[in-house]
Amino acid sequence: MFATRAVVLLSGGLDSTTCLAIARDEGYECTALTFAYGQRHVCELQAAARVAAAYGVTDHRVVRLPIAETVHSALTGDGAVPKADRVEEIDTGIPSTYVPARNTIFLAHALAVAEDIGSGDLFVGVNAVDYSGYPDCRPEFIEAFEILANLATRDAVQGHRFHVHTPLLHRTKGEIVRLGLALGVDYGLTHSCYDPSPDGTACGRCDSCLLRRKGFAEAGAVDPVPYATPGAGGG
Repeated sequence: MFATRAVVLLSGGLDSTTCLAIARDEGYECTALTFAYGQRHVCELQAAARVAAAYGVTDHRVVRLPIAETVHSALTGDGAVPKADRVEEIDTGIPSTYVPARNTIFLAHALAVAEDIGSGDLFVGVNAVDYSGYPDCRPEFIEAFEILANLATRDAVQGHRFHVHTPLLHRTKGEIVRLGLALGVDYGLTHSCYDPSPDGTACGRCDSCLLRRKGFAEAGAVDPVPYATPGAGGG
């Protein structure tokens, strides 16, 4: 039972969708977790639902968490989302779109669900190469969380160890796009923008849009998602 079931964090973005495709390709029956944590728009929740349906995920859980009520971030409040015209202009510091402890909270919920359904495998699409500088996307964080998972749970104490799978951790965005396309991922179902227009059109200039466009350019592929600024980022 532990070898065939997995819990996958699914935001509906490029990375998490590719991660779900990898888990399915490796033969796992997937429970997908999507979090409604007070983000500024519902586009990613809608994208996650599309992706889960496309992959035939029968256990897709939307978990509602009041994170936005207790912490501050440009993704949960009215603050300006950083914009640039090229990837090289992205600030190298931790951006205002960082949500305090978000991945820790999400993985803790995923761990609880995994233990409850009898799974020892968690998949998360964190990336430490082409990313926005979030500290909870680093290898050190994943390693530390896996240690915690194997200290803090009944199943681990009884000999069933947990493993946090991060198949995208050391890949560039171009490598991720190529891998996803090889697995048949329909990236037209996904949503990555931090600051979309009211109709859901991606801005093309936030960190996430710029990195996504860089990935498709490096992969020599066409991004099926429309942008409000077609020329931004060289895409």
